[in-house]
Amino acid sequence: MAAQDFPMLSKGTRVKEEDLASLACQLGECTPFPKCLDNQMEAVEPRQVVQYSQDYPTTSPQQAQYPLHLIALNSPQRGDMQGIRGIDHKCLLQAQAIGLKGTFRAFLSSRLQDLYSIVRQNDRELLPIVNLQDEELFSNWESIFSGSGGKMNDNVHIYSFDCRDVLDDDAWPEKMVWHGSSTRGSRQTDGYCETWRTGSHVVTGMASSLQEGYLIQQLPRGCTSAFIVLCIENSYIAE
Repeated sequence: MAAQDFPMLSKGTRVKEEDLASLACQLGECTPFPKCLDNQMEAVEPRQVVQYSQDYPTTSPQQAQYPLHLIALNSPQRGDMQGIRGIDHKCLLQAQAIGLKGTFRAFLSSRLQDLYSIVRQNDRELLPIVNLQDEELFSNWESIFSGSGGKMNDNVHIYSFDCRDVLDDDAWPEKMVWHGSSTRGSRQTDGYCETWRTGSHVVTGMASSLQEGYLIQQLPRGCTSAFIVLCIENSYIAE
């Protein structure tokens, strides 16, 4: 699929392959699921998205079996991500492009958002956090912010929406993750690249070494750096 397949794009417009996939999905022409999920798709019944408001009072025990996915964007990002809304939208588009129905948000703190608060309170202890292959990364959301620096389960990898292992793929030369947070998941006012809107080398964002298996180490890095950005599912799927 190429840019000429989309007549609404002006002549000379440069469009990334990942954005073409998202546009195609919105027109109903996307591949339902990536090849790396083929072995996961044995269920024949369609699944329904369950979304509750922030003040929904309870989560039933039956709902606890459905995990939340943590998936990387298909390319590294510098600090100038068009703000938190821009990068949230990219998470949503790339999830839709492979047929995922849940709501995805960027794994980032910003001026008006603490990373910890992205997942609903009723789900933070109940739902495991898994990768694209449904392998468990964390027992639940709370465990990421327990003071361990967000240490992942051993021998479990993080994949991008297009099925690449971000630690093994050369598309991410720097095996670092942006997060902009404290170890407890609260925003770091000097650690989110001016609300993820600048790529200046004199401004810093808080990052962590995925190579070492951690998601929220406290490692300030210049906002010119191009690092992994993760997306967390914050609505879950019920049969």
